[in-house]
Amino acid sequence: MKIYETVTRVTLEMFRERSAGKKVILLYPWTNYRTLFLAHFMAGDSPGLLYYRISDGQSTLSTWLTAMAEEFEQVLGKFGKNIRSALKKGGDAEKLGEALAADLGAHRREGVILYVDELDRVPFDADFQRFARALVGSLPDHAQVAFNSRLLTYQPWYDMVARGEALVLGTEYRKDDVMFTVQENPRPQLEVYAFGRGYAIVNGQHITNWDGALPRNLFFYFMDRNLVTRKEIFKTFWPDLPVKEATNVYHVTKRKITERISMKVDLENSYELTQYSGGFYMPSDKVVRHYDVGDFQAAVERSIVVNDEREEERLLTSAVELYKAPFLQDSEMPWMRERREALRQMHAQALIGLGRLNKRRGDDERALGFFLRAIKETPEREDIHREVMSIYLRQGRALDARAQYEHLTQMLKKQLNIGPSRESRELLKLIEAAI
Repeated sequence: MKIYETVTRVTLEMFRERSAGKKVILLYPWTNYRTLFLAHFMAGDSPGLLYYRISDGQSTLSTWLTAMAEEFEQVLGKFGKNIRSALKKGGDAEKLGEALAADLGAHRREGVILYVDELDRVPFDADFQRFARALVGSLPDHAQVAFNSRLLTYQPWYDMVARGEALVLGTEYRKDDVMFTVQENPRPQLEVYAFGRGYAIVNGQHITNWDGALPRNLFFYFMDRNLVTRKEIFKTFWPDLPVKEATNVYHVTKRKITERISMKVDLENSYELTQYSGGFYMPSDKVVRHYDVGDFQAAVERSIVVNDEREEERLLTSAVELYKAPFLQDSEMPWMRERREALRQMHAQALIGLGRLNKRRGDDERALGFFLRAIKETPEREDIHREVMSIYLRQGRALDARAQYEHLTQMLKKQLNIGPSRESRELLKLIEAAI
């Protein structure tokens, strides 16, 4: 098994088995299959895989296809005769789709896959739909196309899924698989990333103007709490205002959030982040949410109850990868600081879990790496300092073990004004004896 197949837990055989008989493969950006495609392409061991990434300046169907044909011509030599001819004749969308299908069919007599990355840069308008339908309808049996896009429930995809022509990959470990179901009226996709400075994307478009800090802060508060009462909201944001004034400010702020989401979708409809029911504000059914903090927390929580070690490792690894930086690191409301601390502890726990998994397997070097990362998050965890010292001792690095003990002593004195515990002092005796 190749290294990228080990990392993604997805093999080319798995992909071929799942995609057999499908003309279209749709991948969400977070899926492991995207990593597989990219790694396999970079490895250069699949002549049947054509990769193209749409760039910022290619925001129309014709500019994308022109640039792709030119790149493939330079790399592959003879490619794109039909698509270039169709572009010169005016670029009718259906003719372009048929031409690209013909070029793919002519490229190889055996299996060929065109993988188009970051398709969201091209408008999903009527021309694109005509192009995509013509492309798929004209593809020979030995050719497939794979698209990486956030807008998987938009036309023309969901018709193809319904007819069995298209396959969606990436739902294996996601809890909000509604985005991969066929919908007659596709809902906007809202992606929220709160690890780091925090930003939100609606249908591939960043929300850059929040009309003040308050709408942005309330937006993240709602994202982070699936059930919250009005009383809790007022206590968090306007504890000193009379209820009537707080109510007015709240409704104005909430309306601004709705406007920020709606303007990225269309100007005729209103897409609210929350809905009110039974005394609680909860996620609205008008948008499909994807929240990195929610996925992180779910992975850590599930890792605690699974009985399979490989599944536990997969969940903990996923959690560690999601934790890019502290929660909303540039914001300092009290609720944010509290949440930041709780998530920091969870991140440390994930690192510790991976350290202990590797320790059980006898892989001290990998275990040491995870334990040291955990100490940076939670330096007060004396038991993890002892884990590090014990590994150093087993590796014959007694001086490093003693230096770790001294670091622990200084930290405990500075932060808690206490000394090391009996267990740590006894471990020090073993360390001193080995020096």
